[in-house]
Amino acid sequence: MVIIILGSKSDLEWGNKIVLQLAKFGIKNLIHIASAHKTPDHLLQLLKKYNREDDTVYVAVAGRSNALGGFIDANSQHPVINCPPFSFSYAGLDILSSLRMPSGVGCLTVLEPDAAALACAKIMVKSDKKLFETIKKYQKDFQEKVVKDDQDLRK
Repeated sequence: MVIIILGSKSDLEWGNKIVLQLAKFGIKNLIHIASAHKTPDHLLQLLKKYNREDDTVYVAVAGRSNALGGFIDANSQHPVINCPPFSFSYAGLDILSSLRMPSGVGCLTVLEPDAAALACAKIMVKSDKKLFETIKKYQKDFQEKVVKDDQDLRK
């Protein structure tokens, strides 16, 4: 199960892009809203609930100052992927809050929703052989497109 946690409702559009891609892989998911800055107690309650599950991957979607991914990672033994929405504000430098983490925190950062979903799928593939084949086909389709584009260029 992928648990997508949004820092605020304004992150919902970005979170829904991840949901759409997860659906292509047949991966169950849930979206919640919880802010590491504004509602840490609510966030801890969510983590307490989902940390009991075996196959959980968290995706943190938070714009501006992203404390969400690091907070989740520091309070969970499950993988955490940051997927911050892109913003032209501050020349995109707000991404740094998703990249620089304190010691003992090991969340990953992916910039595109489809890449976040693919990363989730690859993490979950060990417990799902059908998912392995789905990922294999997904990658093959991309490879075939590149080869076709190259051949079309030569015509």
